Amino acid sequence: MTIPGTGGYLRRMRVRPVLETGLVVWMAGAALYMANKWADPQQLWRDTDLLADVLLVAVHVPLLLRRRFPVGALAATSAAVTVYLAFGYYHSVTTFAIALAVYSLAAYRPRRISLSGAAAGAAIQIWGSRLAEPGFRVSGAAIATMLILIAWAFGDGMRQLAERGERLAQLSRQLRDQQEERAQVAVAREQRRIAREVHDVVAHHMSVISVQAGLGEYVLDSDPGTARAALRVISDTAHEALAEMRRLLSVLRLQAQDAGTDDAPYDATPGLARIEDLLERVRGAGARVDLVSTGPAVVLAPGVDLCVYRVIQESLTNVLRHAEPPVATVSLGWTEAQLTVRVTDEGAAVAPSDSPGYGLVGLRERARIYGGTLTAGPRPEGGFTVALTVPTREPL
Repeated sequence: MTIPGTGGYLRRMRVRPVLETGLVVWMAGAALYMANKWADPQQLWRDTDLLADVLLVAVHVPLLLRRRFPVGALAATSAAVTVYLAFGYYHSVTTFAIALAVYSLAAYRPRRISLSGAAAGAAIQIWGSRLAEPGFRVSGAAIATMLILIAWAFGDGMRQLAERGERLAQLSRQLRDQQEERAQVAVAREQRRIAREVHDVVAHHMSVISVQAGLGEYVLDSDPGTARAALRVISDTAHEALAEMRRLLSVLRLQAQDAGTDDAPYDATPGLARIEDLLERVRGAGARVDLVSTGPAVVLAPGVDLCVYRVIQESLTNVLRHAEPPVATVSLGWTEAQLTVRVTDEGAAVAPSDSPGYGLVGLRERARIYGGTLTAGPRPEGGFTVALTVPTREPL
């Protein structure tokens, strides 16, 4: 099995040793050619012979291992160069071998080590120039030193570039891990949100259906008209419940929709724009509900709008379940900064279940997500109150 994106890297890993070996072979060949063909009219250095050729090969062979053992490669090359120069052979042909060894040391080892190697290489070249050219020409020593320093500077720059690349790769891995962690958190949060949505949809609509089914059965023989009205409420409530469940399932099928395999439309997320439909459904289930709104209404962000709708829906569901008589008032108090919602009933209400994730706990969690607060409790004069305060914009 091949990991995607690794093919090019593996090819480079196979080609690199070939190129590096070719470079060393080319340098050794050039040094041998120059040493044997270079004219020396002033007889400043010893004529090239078999020993010189062997020593030049010994100078370049350690460079084949310069990437894996840069310190050893520089030490072996320097030793061979020292012997070569001690015999008085042409010194310039060894300069590039020393320079390549210094470059490798600077590229693969810390600066404190590479600087010492560069100084040793420059000293060997200056010493060789002094042996081959009596009188010590400053220009020759300066050129040799400059070449060594240039090689060290290039190697040190490559090392810093590689270190920056490694740090960037590490940061990229950390960023990828953080993104995966955030994605997992987002998935878990979305799962909890969908669980709350499913609970709210099922609890409310099934409560309405249960109440209307009981009413229809009770008056089926004595009042067929009321029974038919109950059946219509059951039908409408079931239709809306199915529509909302379909919307939730469509959210879960987003990947399929992106792939073009599911283009079924689904209803928009409910909000205060559908509050009258909710109230009519509750009224149809036998409750008397009034809606009071004060202050100029503000267009809510989608998340806040859904939060308000679900709190009202859950509160009215509990009115149907527990209040006797089922009489309630929904109050909306608008300001520019926040919305206050109160759902009060006049019956001997029983607090909804406080099971984790449902009832009041679920409502409080939903309000907290959008920067709001929710309180609930019995009224001194009787009945029950659920009060929600949320900002009119989702917190950033």
